[in-house]
Amino acid sequence: MSHMSALSQLNIIQVNGLSKVVSTFEGELSILSDISFNVKHGESVAVVGTSGSGKSTLLSLLAGLDTASSGEVMLDGEPLHKLDEEARAALRAAKVGFVFQSFMLVQSLTALENVMLPAELAGEHDAKEQALALLEKVGLSHRIDHYPSQLSGGEQQRVAIARAFVGSPKILFADEPSANLDSKNGHMIESLLFDLNKQNGTTLILVTHDEALAQKCERIIQIEAGELVHNSTEEMANVG
Repeated sequence: MSHMSALSQLNIIQVNGLSKVVSTFEGELSILSDISFNVKHGESVAVVGTSGSGKSTLLSLLAGLDTASSGEVMLDGEPLHKLDEEARAALRAAKVGFVFQSFMLVQSLTALENVMLPAELAGEHDAKEQALALLEKVGLSHRIDHYPSQLSGGEQQRVAIARAFVGSPKILFADEPSANLDSKNGHMIESLLFDLNKQNGTTLILVTHDEALAQKCERIIQIEAGELVHNSTEEMANVG
């Protein structure tokens, strides 16, 4: 067995020498430079950094929503850096869930239909049962036929969390999931996220500027000016 495949059994995400450069009017702008780290199966990792540090770009690269300029990302053993857009989309559909800051619900679909959508797209036959069970878990059984415009911000984000877990993804990416909510709703969303994550054994990658929220994760990775400046596991005995 090669070293890489042995590692991929241990790590669901492997990042090696990842860089992202964009061309601007003023020339080349480096957004991320030479980032390397691994994430174990079932681990929760917070990615922190100031605004403009490159943390959201890193999330996009890990999820295959954007492509790197150089370096490698292995997602559950699949080399994202070698896949085209269609193959990356298929991988996301099969293995990844998302929670965004801006909810991103389809306005013309009910809460139930929004949650069912990823499971239906993935061709799962029990999409409705899964969606109903998750909506119950997030406390919205009484709201399943409401459209996003009829729901409060906190309720919309709870729908988004239910949608993220439908199809039991292996990896969940959350980008500032509570940023647009008041503190009461924000804390509720965070608790739901961690509870469902634990129940499902999902690997969680959480981008946040909220120190208290980051501390709830098992690990913190800090990005500043496109460089990895702190990886909280490095203080502990590193196996492998």
